[in-house]
Amino acid sequence: MYLYGGTVAEAARHVGDEAFIAMVKRRFTKVFGMAPSAEEVRSWRRSWPTLVAILRSAGLDAVHLLLEYSLPATGERVDALLLGRDAEGRLCAVAIELKQWTHAYLSPLRPGMVRINARVVQHPARQVGGYVHYLQQWVSRDEFPLTIRGTVVLHDAPPELIAALRAPAEHGPAGAYPVLGRDDLSPQPSPQALAHRLGCADLSPVGWDDVERFLRVEHRPSPALLARTKEVIEGRDAFALIGNQDLARQEVLHAVTAARERGNKSIVVVTGGPGTGKTVIACRLLGDLCQQPYGNPRLLSPSGTLTRQVRRTVGEHSRGLIATFLDKIPTGITDTSVVLLDEAHRARTYPDHQQGAFPVTLGNLLQRAAVTVLFLDERQIVRPTEGLTLQQLRQHAQASGFSFAHIDLVSQFRCNGSRAYQHWVDDLFQPQGPASTWEGNDYDLAFAEDPEQLEQWVAEHIRGGRTARMTAGFCWTWDSPSTPPLLPEVEIPWKSPAGPRIWARPWNSRADETTHDHPGVPARPFWATDPGGHDQVGCIYTAQGMEYAYNAVIMGGDLVRRGEQWIARPEKSQDPQLRRLPAHRYLQYALNTYRVLATRGSQGTRIYSTDAVTQDYLQTLIRPYSR
Repeated sequence: MYLYGGTVAEAARHVGDEAFIAMVKRRFTKVFGMAPSAEEVRSWRRSWPTLVAILRSAGLDAVHLLLEYSLPATGERVDALLLGRDAEGRLCAVAIELKQWTHAYLSPLRPGMVRINARVVQHPARQVGGYVHYLQQWVSRDEFPLTIRGTVVLHDAPPELIAALRAPAEHGPAGAYPVLGRDDLSPQPSPQALAHRLGCADLSPVGWDDVERFLRVEHRPSPALLARTKEVIEGRDAFALIGNQDLARQEVLHAVTAARERGNKSIVVVTGGPGTGKTVIACRLLGDLCQQPYGNPRLLSPSGTLTRQVRRTVGEHSRGLIATFLDKIPTGITDTSVVLLDEAHRARTYPDHQQGAFPVTLGNLLQRAAVTVLFLDERQIVRPTEGLTLQQLRQHAQASGFSFAHIDLVSQFRCNGSRAYQHWVDDLFQPQGPASTWEGNDYDLAFAEDPEQLEQWVAEHIRGGRTARMTAGFCWTWDSPSTPPLLPEVEIPWKSPAGPRIWARPWNSRADETTHDHPGVPARPFWATDPGGHDQVGCIYTAQGMEYAYNAVIMGGDLVRRGEQWIARPEKSQDPQLRRLPAHRYLQYALNTYRVLATRGSQGTRIYSTDAVTQDYLQTLIRPYSR
């Protein structure tokens, strides 16, 4: 996908016209399903004519130019991509990252990041390096050899800013990509010298047939990418399988082989509660599939937090292989692909994405792939916009003529391996009926009398070098800005022996990246793992799919105990999608939410309720916390 394609000379005739901008805006809306922002359109107006003038000054009129080229399966767009033929006669792509910066702040503590006003962004040389790496790993291969280069063009940047940006790049992999500023972009001492600085000195023109061939080429992972991912996964003890986990893996591999041999499609569902190892199995299978001939696997998840964490563990080279699945099917999935969909219970089932009973986008994904393996826990469905079930998948497979297999995981690998604790939690968060008293001695569970006890318990473990976090139901407003300082919005009044007190802490950050100025406030995807996360309160959307050693849970007023049943009070929720639900519908989501929160700790959990009656009830089931 791209917004404009033509030679540099052809682009020069149009890029300055408002009619051209209007045409590109219409194409953007058609291609990406939404209108471009006003800021983006302003950027086009300022940068495109300047870039085209620079390329013409370098004598590159006959080279092909693609503006806003979209890298399939990533959601990323390259500002400009030049296509020509290199000195050896191979097709050559030069990715150009355009910036209008005149100033920026760089911190020696985070050399890969740059702050522009209030935004923190990736260093542009790293950014263009990522584009080059993607094209090397997903497009260039034996049957389609492609030379790939990258250049950063900051056409308004003064020399001092360019020097600052070049300094960190020189000492890392981004040093392979030129960073050019205002003084580097004139044809001095010659047009050929400018072309050399741009990385285009040897480019000769190609015909539109070659451009179309590049645009049509199937994007699939290269053997080198697959081999590297396999080696990383195989070398990590965290992805080792035991017991039923390995049995599930073998069943999936058997289904993959059978589906490929018979040529029909297959759905495999792996079910299991929290901590049974679904994500570990998914990662292990990705490593297995990466070593198969003509492999084209994907590991997807509806959770951006889980995607970022797994990709960080496996390595950023796995980008594209490991991706977030929301409203669109990643490009490059074909009838040779095996798709591993972790946390499938969180797959979106918005009404406008459905026709009948089965979500359309997910149905299209199942139809496109050769084999789809879905990792599922129905009791982790926490929103009305989610909700995939085993029965739905079985019926869909039957109606579609797909093979179907189901593996259920029983063994518990979180919560200290305590099956007793998992049963106790499942029993506690049933809608009604008496819950059992906790009698187990293989998991550290206790009742907290007040929020300060929770905080002290967490702080004690942090001081001991262990991971510990606090979570809460979504019962407090969340209006903090995306960048620190965060507001202490989780506010709980309580009575101490010395009199009334108020305990208050902020929710976790909304930002996707940790900021320069507040390294102790981790970005949302890394709240559960990075230093400083214990100082904020996580919610269900941040904690789901994660784990840490010690787990403090605050139950809010949206779920209270009265007699032998739980009562839902959706009006106490601050989630706009949930608070308008009738109480009988809200109840199961609330029960599932607190069940998930209560199963994040691998070593121990403390539970506290802001409702006095519920506190009294919990105290009858759990021994009190003692220091």
